[in-house]
Amino acid sequence: MKRKLIGFLILAAAIVAVVVIKLGIGGGTGAPSVKQVTLTGLIGSEKEGLLQDASVQKILKDKYGITLDYQKAGSIEMAEGSTAGLDFLFPSSQTAVEVFRQRNIKNAGTQTVLNSPLVVYSWADVTGALEKQGIVRTDNGVSYIIDMPKMVSLMNTGAKWSDIGLNNLYGKIVLQSTDPESSNSGNLFSGLLADILNNGTAVDSTSVQAVLPQLKTYFGNLGYMQESSAYLFDQYTNTGEGACPLIVGYESQIIEFAAEKPAVWTKVKSNMRILYPVPTLWSAHTIIALDDKAKVLLNAFKDPQIQAIAWKKHGFRTGVSGVVNNVGDVPVAGVPAQITQVIQTPSPDVINAILAALKNQ
Repeated sequence: MKRKLIGFLILAAAIVAVVVIKLGIGGGTGAPSVKQVTLTGLIGSEKEGLLQDASVQKILKDKYGITLDYQKAGSIEMAEGSTAGLDFLFPSSQTAVEVFRQRNIKNAGTQTVLNSPLVVYSWADVTGALEKQGIVRTDNGVSYIIDMPKMVSLMNTGAKWSDIGLNNLYGKIVLQSTDPESSNSGNLFSGLLADILNNGTAVDSTSVQAVLPQLKTYFGNLGYMQESSAYLFDQYTNTGEGACPLIVGYESQIIEFAAEKPAVWTKVKSNMRILYPVPTLWSAHTIIALDDKAKVLLNAFKDPQIQAIAWKKHGFRTGVSGVVNNVGDVPVAGVPAQITQVIQTPSPDVINAILAALKNQ
């Protein structure tokens, strides 16, 4: 009798174990396993740190069944390129999304999930010199470029750093940008300059013609331009003030740098400066689901945990309604609670006119 009872209990335990495994309720999770899918796509280089974050990868895999297989590409490049074999695109500007939409390619939806304003990175003494010139003003610990036309004029007229009291810097005044033809930050910056040179009014395909000569002079003076905002920011942090007195970038980059390299940040933070152009532009990070398989990605990046990690560790402001970004959660001072002075992102027609002019200079 005891042998029969023991045999029955062993059989019952085996049946329970099979049920637990099939339902995926082992390990104390109490929830069914999630169907797994690998999504292949293209991303802007500035989001690589976020997508490599182990916590983000775990949330995507455990909660949504997503593993991402991606390569880096410029936003306009991916918007204009082939989508064969791809499930999603993750560009960094609304202009790129509009370029994609004009191609009338079938897709499963789009969702803006992250934002980052265009900023300028500099150094303490450079910022001080620009304040004396009336180009930069600091309010409540936040530094703003309030006279970008004067900044452009100094560059276009060949002014030297020594002309504004910076005898320690060699050569002409330069605000370095990435290549507008290949990089989203350079592309956005060219549009922002066009708007600013148009008396702060967003240019259209007609009014942009009047500012093209100044834009051609500006970018012609830059010489070689990096093809990636990540590469330019690395150059800024690695080579310092002598090589990179002023560069264009995204707000997210310095927050991610400080969060990932706290020991280095402690040593350099007193000298680095983040300057907010007035007005500035949003770099809107929008997921384009190219097929139904990738639709799950649209909701996954609205996950509160991912949104929190994106802000606190990688510096991306939210693109999701109702989510609040607290500047006290990031390790960088001089970051405003809100970005309020923003101008309209140029249309694809305007950007195409600017790029055509720059190619022909």
